Amino acid sequence: MRASIDVGSNSLLLLVQDDAGRAVEDIQHVVGLGKGLGPERGLFRADRMEAAMTVFLDYAARANARGVPPGQIRAVATSASRRALNAPKFYADVHARSGIRVEVISGEEEARYTWLGSLEGIDLPPGPCMVVDPGGGSTEAIFGEGRQLRSRVSMEVGTVRLTEEFLGYGTVSAASYARLRAHVDTTVDALVVPTIPKAVVAVAGTATTLVSLELGLSTYEPSRIHGATLDIAALRKWIDRLLEASAEGRQKLVAVSPGRADTLLAGATILVRVLEKARRQAYIVSNRGLRHGVLVGR
Repeated sequence: MRASIDVGSNSLLLLVQDDAGRAVEDIQHVVGLGKGLGPERGLFRADRMEAAMTVFLDYAARANARGVPPGQIRAVATSASRRALNAPKFYADVHARSGIRVEVISGEEEARYTWLGSLEGIDLPPGPCMVVDPGGGSTEAIFGEGRQLRSRVSMEVGTVRLTEEFLGYGTVSAASYARLRAHVDTTVDALVVPTIPKAVVAVAGTATTLVSLELGLSTYEPSRIHGATLDIAALRKWIDRLLEASAEGRQKLVAVSPGRADTLLAGATILVRVLEKARRQAYIVSNRGLRHGVLVGR
């Protein structure tokens, strides 16, 4: 048995696998650890650290019950933790209380693990591929072919950061959304796509939640989500619906993952622009990713 934890800017994800690589636990909690961090260096908020600590303690108990002691869990943290000035102190507290050691990894390591994990179990056409990970603090664009990663770019547009900077958590005005869209356009326009990919694979909660909405799912169903596709027309439809909804309306609309209701508009906008830049009309969704890759790449 082996286990990993992906500590993102928005979510904490636990994966426990048996010796054959089958998932016996694969769960996530949206805690918003990166909320309030700001666009530059900042601090994790006390309430977000408290929420995250509760999840770490739960994950330690779950993994231990499956035969993986907390000290053997491979826990890695990404964008928000690279920017938070109090991340070292927080993760020292996590280790003291839960037994879990959290490693803050570089953008290059994050890209490698995401690439290794996200392509598992997906049939892709031969040729170059692009993996996009619209996280809470940044968006990773990763390019490669087969199992070989060629290059990666980290763009400073993330779902939580954009929501806090441009939209807030109430009703969204057309003017504020226009400013967000212009910022995303400028950032993604600068992305250099080395070769037009044969396919774009999107990972993480934003991509899976949007596919869940299109499929009409009321609960998260991994077997229906992994390998499904979502095209630009559907993304634009959901952007319109999220833009028109009140804060309460978004919660009802995104009942399958209410913790993402406020940040999903920013995430869908990122995905549309990345697809346009890559000259693809749809993405293939992977419900695997970094948490799988850190176990594959050990």
